[in-house]
Amino acid sequence: MSEITTKAETKNTRFLRENVELQYLKVRSFTNKIVEPLETEDFVIQPMENTSPAKWHLAHTSWFFETFVLEKFQPGFESLHPQYAYFFNSYYLQTGVPFSRANRGLLSRPTVKEVFEYREYVNEKVVDFIQNCDDKIWEEASKVVEIGINHEQQHQELILTDIKYLLAQNPLLPIYKERETLDSETPGELEWITFEECIVEIGNKGDEFTYDNEHPVHRTFIQNFELADRLITNNEFLEFMNDDGYRRSELWLDEGWSKVKSEEWNAPLYWFTRDGSWFNFTLSGARKVALNEPVTHISYYEADAFARWKGCRLPTEQEWEYACGDREITGNFVDGNTFHPLVLKNNEGGLKQMYGDVWEWTQSSYSPYPGYKPLPGALGEYNGKFMANQYVLRGGSCATSNSHIRKTYRNFFHADARWQFSGIRLAK
Repeated sequence: MSEITTKAETKNTRFLRENVELQYLKVRSFTNKIVEPLETEDFVIQPMENTSPAKWHLAHTSWFFETFVLEKFQPGFESLHPQYAYFFNSYYLQTGVPFSRANRGLLSRPTVKEVFEYREYVNEKVVDFIQNCDDKIWEEASKVVEIGINHEQQHQELILTDIKYLLAQNPLLPIYKERETLDSETPGELEWITFEECIVEIGNKGDEFTYDNEHPVHRTFIQNFELADRLITNNEFLEFMNDDGYRRSELWLDEGWSKVKSEEWNAPLYWFTRDGSWFNFTLSGARKVALNEPVTHISYYEADAFARWKGCRLPTEQEWEYACGDREITGNFVDGNTFHPLVLKNNEGGLKQMYGDVWEWTQSSYSPYPGYKPLPGALGEYNGKFMANQYVLRGGSCATSNSHIRKTYRNFFHADARWQFSGIRLAK
């Protein structure tokens, strides 16, 4: 190997490290920006088991870098507070027994101030590691740092959805962030895009970052199908409600009907009536329901019941991925600071709103692809062990980062989950 080649490789390695460092700092900084509007009291409360306090999210994402990067790859690393490994582990049993998920809101200590100090400590150590670790160590560690960055972006979305659920429990209906109310234009009639039967490759085969659940690439047969060109709106869902959709058992899966009865569902989450009109709670406060916005905070059960009412169905995740094709990833993401689905503005032909606004429920159970193998060690617990009793959602939402989503991204939640920005696209 020539000296010139060696210098070029060193320069390229340094360039890649600097890019990772910039990305790391950018994402960590954006997490801090997300929690800027919160008061100290907002950081601590946990209103239900499925949500976590904002303080916990801030500490957990730092614990992730500490546990999987610094403790593994940095000789002599010392934790600022070793006991945090117990408090802020989520479900990685191979790294130790975590604190009870349901009781995270009982942790008044460590304080919010101490958690921010912990984040800064981890930031300093990670940046120092990125800049100075041995090239051979970096070759393996860089992949874990990248996972950590994407993991933090997932928790940024959870912070927003968890904070929204928290604020909605308060009779004052506090505002997270003011935003201008946009004009409500009609998106036009629902159109159908036809796709012919074919054998397609599903899964990610590119060089971009992916999670293990997006692999391996495999072939699958898709029959003829039609996909709605846009998302279902509040107005269309109101038609379902006004036709006694929540009171007609024949429209519902059995478990869904049980939820309707036991939870007394009669509208999407965050909807309520005031002076005879429907309102919904948003991160910008309570607003009259905008009829032409995409309906959101819908469970799988509600999406499925609506589809039956329309004489349609939900798409499979394979149909969604195939239909998406190579279209550009553009849409209403968290980067736009709207924190809410927006009315469709451009209703030109073809599929629209495939990315952003709301996560789209599919009828596909969250299960491993043929030949799937989880990552080795504790990181193998990231996705694989949740592949049961959940459904796949595609496309990202208004709380998702633009740089985080891709065509093959598989989000997943239980069928009764409503606190995420989830909505409906029909198929038939």
